[in-house]
Amino acid sequence: MSYLGLATVFVGIAVAVSAWATVRRGLTIRWWATTALTTAILLGLTVVFDSLMIAADLFRFDEASLLGVRLWRAPLEDLAWPLVAGLLLPSLRALLTRPTEAP
Repeated sequence: MSYLGLATVFVGIAVAVSAWATVRRGLTIRWWATTALTTAILLGLTVVFDSLMIAADLFRFDEASLLGVRLWRAPLEDLAWPLVAGLLLPSLRALLTRPTEAP
């Protein structure tokens, strides 16, 4: 399986859980804006630190399994993991905690 195929499976799961959390808990625009900002920061940090680690030759990717699109030195497929974390973790928290009652 290519990196893109594996990433697609996990991003699909994260999107489905986020959609379910939105419907079940009625997540607001404010919640989504906070989640989007957090995810954007995670994506930016991933580009920077993955690029530095690739430049230092700490790890390599199988070029045949990549799309070829890179942001600095980080392959595009590597950005799926902070996207999954940014969507899945807040959604799971929303689903697994009790809703607060309005005063």
